[in-house]
Amino acid sequence: MFGFQSDFCSLSHLVKLDLSKNRLQQLPSDFGRLVNLQHLDLLNNRLVTLPVSFAQLKNLKWLDLKDNPLDPVLAKVAGDCLDEKQCKQAAVKVLQHMRAIQSEQDRQRQRKLQAEREMEKKREAEQRAKEAQERELRKREKAEEKERRRREYDAQKAAKQEIEKKTKKEPMQTRKPTSSSRPAQPPRHKPSWSRSVLRVLLLALLCVLCTLAACKLTELQRQPLCVSVNTLYEDVVAALQNHKSLQNMLHQNSQQ
Repeated sequence: MFGFQSDFCSLSHLVKLDLSKNRLQQLPSDFGRLVNLQHLDLLNNRLVTLPVSFAQLKNLKWLDLKDNPLDPVLAKVAGDCLDEKQCKQAAVKVLQHMRAIQSEQDRQRQRKLQAEREMEKKREAEQRAKEAQERELRKREKAEEKERRRREYDAQKAAKQEIEKKTKKEPMQTRKPTSSSRPAQPPRHKPSWSRSVLRVLLLALLCVLCTLAACKLTELQRQPLCVSVNTLYEDVVAALQNHKSLQNMLHQNSQQ
């Protein structure tokens, strides 16, 4: 198989090139650098396609691609090179075909670049939106922190003012032990003590009345105890009557 040297395509001065019957499977990708090439014979090789740079051979006037396993589309475009006219037509049609392929590849490359640029713009826009959201979040957090500190300060200030107001209302003796709460305790014992004494007196009076009734109305009146009780009762009644008579006399004298 024919082998191209690395600098072969730099021979831009070439006008005619015969590469027929060399078992070439492909041409160099930069084959289009041979811009002055006018006559190209590629008969009886193993070419399937041509490099896209082939479209740059703007001076190509004659082309023979017979006896190559060409791609069906390329083979139809190239046609047969059986005479001078057909070989010239093959050069024109193949150049047009390769230029169309190059244009389509350029458009695809442009679309790809455009898609990449749009994707990059989208990523940048998302990044900017994310950064703006983070800034807004930090701004809101700072505002909330500021508001929280302000509320704490207002609460402390209000509490301090309330303490100062209470301090002004209290007399100078507020720090001394006060008797407002403690003197209230003794009266609590007095009613309890007086009620106890009253209960005892009422109980004693009830006992006396019961004893007196028993000594006056029952058979016990002849007992020594009841005799003493009855005698004491009669003496008390007599004393009360004398006291009442004395009061009446004094009342009559005071009227005269």
